[in-house]
Amino acid sequence: MTDARRIGVLGLARSGRAAAELALASGADVYASDAGDTAALREAAGAIRRAGGEAEVGGHAVERLAGCDLIVVSPGIAPTSPVLTDPRLGGVPRVSELEFAYRHLRSPVIAVTGTNGKTTTSSWISHLLESAGLTAPAAGNIGLALSEVARRPGPAPDWIVVEASSFQLAGIETFSPAIGVVTNLAPDHLDRYPSLEAYYADKARLFENATESSIWVLNGEEPDVLALAAGAPGRRLTFRVGSEPGADERGGYVSGSGELVLRTDADDVALVHASELRLLGAHNRANALAAALAAYAAGVPIDALRAGLRSFGPLPHRLEPVVERDGVLWINDSKATNVDATRVALRSMTRPTIVLLGGRPKGEAYGALAPALDAHARAVLVYGEAGATIEAELSGRVGVPVERVDGPFEAVVARAASLARPGDAVLLSPACASFDMFRDYEERGRRFRELAEAGHGS
Repeated sequence: MTDARRIGVLGLARSGRAAAELALASGADVYASDAGDTAALREAAGAIRRAGGEAEVGGHAVERLAGCDLIVVSPGIAPTSPVLTDPRLGGVPRVSELEFAYRHLRSPVIAVTGTNGKTTTSSWISHLLESAGLTAPAAGNIGLALSEVARRPGPAPDWIVVEASSFQLAGIETFSPAIGVVTNLAPDHLDRYPSLEAYYADKARLFENATESSIWVLNGEEPDVLALAAGAPGRRLTFRVGSEPGADERGGYVSGSGELVLRTDADDVALVHASELRLLGAHNRANALAAALAAYAAGVPIDALRAGLRSFGPLPHRLEPVVERDGVLWINDSKATNVDATRVALRSMTRPTIVLLGGRPKGEAYGALAPALDAHARAVLVYGEAGATIEAELSGRVGVPVERVDGPFEAVVARAASLARPGDAVLLSPACASFDMFRDYEERGRRFRELAEAGHGS
């Protein structure tokens, strides 16, 4: 619990509103603000006022924030933003919404971070635990603010599964999961971070409050992940999809015959065959193993793990099969907002693929996609703010047509429909943020789904 009596909240979107409501419920005086001014933000400000707090949109009253005991910062507000760099706030402690909510929790936490696969793995862990009869909501970066879970009345959940982004981990102080998972690491958010090392440093804060009782589930095939955890106390479990763990290594792997196997202290235990998973791609075998290891560490029996691995289905916007019509499969992977996520998606394709790349750039090099595009794409359509850059970086580097489509998103989907042949796939896996055309990746994915279901945008 926090003993701050005057709490400032920066940001009135989902996590900021939830933090303000949690602070009010705990008896604090609250001032919340957002630089934006939309109908949704005005509604959030009204709700906070009705609950007894003060809130405004369209700007921040720095003098009000300077009088607070604590400032809770929403993950969408960059550390370099004018309000956070104002010298009048230099002496006011600040934490992320994740940290603030954690101080109010009464349940142990399983935290999942990494560059890609966080939401799938977090949701899968929650599914495995709840399929075994435990209460285990998934919260954090996944869409349900952790503050909302902390404010719920009634008995505390058995576990809380927390998807933790680097932005959220940057503002922790006491956050200490009982079980922590790192899915993978790759360049991302270089539009916000000055370097890859700075991005990884925020991920490494997951281990900051580790103890000997901590359990870490780590990607054993990524040296950067293992380096991230180097020196942290606690027990390590690794997962591998292309190799078996060493004799002294405990964790999970995919056998030569395709079985997902747990290597426990007692024995190797086969769980399910990879073909029994309902999710596309080898990367989802890694996600399945990470989820199974975390759930096993939380006490889920083997038989319940098997059932939960088989029953977990695809999540929206993550290699989500939308519709198959006239022999063409349309796949929504709008959550792929960085190059590595798109490369993973391409490697999952088993059909000739029309690939849709574009949106707002995040500072990455798109030429890195060339080998995967050569192997899996039949054509590439680029669009949005990043369209010209992607076209320039791929031209001459790939052996398939690269075409820039100017105009609205509907024109991009219509052009994909005109190119697709029976037996093809059309894959939206943009490798970019969505903010040039959409509010977020979810809105982009929903629009793609609507167009595909309505006749492929034609």
